[in-house]
Amino acid sequence: MDGLFLPLLLLLVVAIPLVMGTRKQKRMMAQQQELQNSLAPGDRVMTTSGMYATVADASDDTTIDLEIADGVVTTWLRQAVREKINPVVEDDAADDATDDEDDVTVAEADVKESEAAKGPQVAPPLEHEKK
Repeated sequence: MDGLFLPLLLLLVVAIPLVMGTRKQKRMMAQQQELQNSLAPGDRVMTTSGMYATVADASDDTTIDLEIADGVVTTWLRQAVREKINPVVEDDAADDATDDEDDVTVAEADVKESEAAKGPQVAPPLEHEKK
């Protein structure tokens, strides 16, 4: 009995992580396949190379047309789409402010714009969200 216990324990220690790893991989592949099949024109996506684009045409089974700039449409494999990007939603808290606060906010914005025009201008980060 003691001679059988060690090999059985070793088999369990090796087999359980392998089985759990393959289940996780299958689940991730199914999620990726579902994402690629659910793409529709107008969706914002990020490719595996990190490029942001808008889906222009998703009628083909293997390829997808992505608009990377106004009027610039390129054809990609569906597998190149990494994730859908949710549009950035602005907070409506500024609408709840009183008129006096709005006047101050506008004046502060004018000051910030004039200060920003003096120094180097850096584009804000794109839509990539931290997970």
